[in-house]
Amino acid sequence: MHRVLIGVLAMAAIPSALLAQVKDDPLAAYDAKIKPHDRRHWSFQPVVKPVLPKVKNAAWVRNPIDAFVLANLEADGWKPAEPAPSAALLRRIHLDLAGLPPTLAEQEAFLKNPAPAAVDKIVDDLLARPTHGERWARHWLDVVRYAETAGYERDAAKPFVWRYRDYVIRALNDDKPFDRFILEQLAGDELEDANADTMIAAGFLRLGPWDDEPADPKEDRFDQLDDVVQTTSLAFLGLTLGCARCHDHKFEALTMHDYYRMVAVFDALHRPQNGRTELALPAGTRAELAKEKWRDRQLGLLGRTQYALQTGGNPAAFLEAARVSLVQQFPDLPRGYFLHESSPKASDTHLLLRGKAARPGPKVDPGVPAVLVKDQPPFLAPDQKSTRRRLTLAKWIADPKNPLTARVIVNRVWHYHFGEGIVRTPNDFGVMGAQPTHPELLDWLAHWFVDNGWSLKKLHRLILASNTYRMSKTWNKEYAQVDPDNQRLWRFPYRRLEVEAIRDSVLAVSGKLNSKMYGPWMYPEVPKEALAGSSDPDKIWKAFDEEEASRRTIYAHIKRSFVVPLLETLDLCDTTRSAEKRLTTTVAPQALTLFNGEFVERQAKHFASRLVREAADDASKQIGLAYRIALCRQPSAKEEKVLSAFLLREREQLEREQPKLDTATRARLALEQACRVIFNLNEFVYPD
Repeated sequence: MHRVLIGVLAMAAIPSALLAQVKDDPLAAYDAKIKPHDRRHWSFQPVVKPVLPKVKNAAWVRNPIDAFVLANLEADGWKPAEPAPSAALLRRIHLDLAGLPPTLAEQEAFLKNPAPAAVDKIVDDLLARPTHGERWARHWLDVVRYAETAGYERDAAKPFVWRYRDYVIRALNDDKPFDRFILEQLAGDELEDANADTMIAAGFLRLGPWDDEPADPKEDRFDQLDDVVQTTSLAFLGLTLGCARCHDHKFEALTMHDYYRMVAVFDALHRPQNGRTELALPAGTRAELAKEKWRDRQLGLLGRTQYALQTGGNPAAFLEAARVSLVQQFPDLPRGYFLHESSPKASDTHLLLRGKAARPGPKVDPGVPAVLVKDQPPFLAPDQKSTRRRLTLAKWIADPKNPLTARVIVNRVWHYHFGEGIVRTPNDFGVMGAQPTHPELLDWLAHWFVDNGWSLKKLHRLILASNTYRMSKTWNKEYAQVDPDNQRLWRFPYRRLEVEAIRDSVLAVSGKLNSKMYGPWMYPEVPKEALAGSSDPDKIWKAFDEEEASRRTIYAHIKRSFVVPLLETLDLCDTTRSAEKRLTTTVAPQALTLFNGEFVERQAKHFASRLVREAADDASKQIGLAYRIALCRQPSAKEEKVLSAFLLREREQLEREQPKLDTATRARLALEQACRVIFNLNEFVYPD
């Protein structure tokens, strides 16, 4: 087998001095391919804090972010756009941090004092609200390919997987340091202080799709490991390591050896299952798990004793009392959806020729990509429970000296605030990835982030405190001719809200948003026509419960084989793999869904009822209130005139078509149509 491998490798240029070593260690040939120039790629360099640049317009610089952006603009004599209008900025910040528009009370309070310091206080307030975690958790769920079913033909629900979603929401609301966030998701069960939360966090490794009846179980096993390796390298390191399963990466300094080193890290993991059925596991501290295990043994003994008594004709009411007592004294631990290591001894991992499970090559030890290290990190010795290989990897990734980790996460945060990252390929920091538009700013942010305890909330505050973030979206024809994609940040970018923020905003505006947090998923309303193609339409989706379905969209059931049409039409990401960014398409079904869909029609009725309650039957007041609630501003004179005329035409048409309707009913029905119009204004989904 080694001879075959050497023959394959002979196609690559191997220095003659290494040939002897290759004969003894065929894997050495892979590492020999990594050259000094490969390690000089910008993202593989240590993060060094750059000196702040000097600028002419120092008064515009509110924090170091502005200095880097302004220096880049001033180099060509450019100027940043003027500040955003106060009301627009308020709505931008609320939608950005919480995914919901500001209330009337919040608008009134801010507009009395729209000073920059007041904006800072609003940012602090929004970061402290539980709605922040609900908004930003969905961003992370995109990256980690979160869905609640397995995919493939049967697409069965994953038991208790929603607890991972809740973990992410809580972690972000608690401002869990990102380095700890990494440790818990990769090795939450291997930590010394492991508990229910950290074990549930390790569900990250089990989120991908899986085939519950594969044609080739061995091949499927490596497909599952491939999913873990790919997602880990993309999410935390911004590396496309998954491309090296069958051959060395065609463009990056990543070899098959690198790939299978990472496979070896995760190879001890197993999927708890009973045939085709997925199983959940108890989650808790080691002491709690030991107690539950002891309790279950006792219950087993009681069960056998009870059976013996019953078959012998003796009463068994007493061993039952003991059973109840045991369960009350040691209640069930929460169940979590995660993989587990059944033994501290890992089986051997082999490099697979052509990536095929049926063609094992030489044995591979756990490790990390050679291009990132001079020497492989020493792996921890196994303990009594696990190999601790994942813990070693997690600590290496979370090490402040790792050149990629901090850069990748601050770039993701920047991407979600501005619509594009400083590196516009958030999952690819390699040679084929985009070059950073502001490399010094990226490194300054990465260095600052680590120095500030890996705090995501502090990073949000820093970005939103900058004048760069608070610019208007004013177009500049001259600048656009040179920089049409706004890479130099001469204005704040114009972008559409994600479907979650659109749907949640509609619910908030209509007054029907259910703020219930956490727990099992809810089922949004789905048109009957969408279910008609299913072989089992009565079971694939639960009956509509409006109160439950009015919860925030992050709690909507994400079924891989059947995506809610509203979410799919408005560009929910592909949940089968890590999604670095949402696509933003513009297609006819979006307009049809938002104007004629059952969800918007129902919410328009609720919105109209709210306007009648709060503005009585005064059409002018209703229009003004509708604009303030939905768009955070008063309508212009022209807008009020146009919408007033629309209401009049609708009432007159109803009078002709349904003369038996009373005046109040005609007015309400006309107002519902006006509310549909407001939900479909560009400004509603493309804020400020």
